[in-house]
Amino acid sequence: MNGIARWHKAPLALSAVLLASCATTTAPPRAQLDEARAIAARVPANLLTVLSTELQSKGPSGAIEVCQVKAPEMARNASAQTGWQIRRASLRNRNPKGVPDAWERATLEEFDAKQAAGADAATLERAEVVNDGGMQWVRYAKALPTQPLCVQCHGPVDQLGPGVQAKLAALYPDDRGTGYAPGQIRGGLFLKRPVQR
Repeated sequence: MNGIARWHKAPLALSAVLLASCATTTAPPRAQLDEARAIAARVPANLLTVLSTELQSKGPSGAIEVCQVKAPEMARNASAQTGWQIRRASLRNRNPKGVPDAWERATLEEFDAKQAAGADAATLERAEVVNDGGMQWVRYAKALPTQPLCVQCHGPVDQLGPGVQAKLAALYPDDRGTGYAPGQIRGGLFLKRPVQR
């Protein structure tokens, strides 16, 4: 390794060590944690109910709009009703708005590692108080395992129906959300709000 390469890598490694040593995690207040868990159980269940209905009436290609239009609407409505900022994100996002921020990315990577080590994806969650922009925020994440009905649009590309492939190509030209099997972590549901003591 030449001197320039070493010089460029040293500050990055030092920065990572300093950030890790400065980072302290604290658990959120119990009431906020319980509230986040309840919301994280309700929102995906509501989405699956709507998605199942659309799949039965319109088929997989017709149901893509549920995840494209109705899921973000449902998250906005739940955010307005609860006071939490609610969104879905994935390491292999379909929607360009579903790119994870740094905390979400680290959480999803942690979830993937835990699942690879044998953990049940349905039980994976993370909650902590973080400092951001001079404020303390409760951040909560729940892993979203791929459900059997989801593989009709998120499964291996060669197993998707031609109508699904065409619709995905039209709506999401940079789609990265295929290739999943049931049970694999598709992404996460993320909640955020200021700490309330």
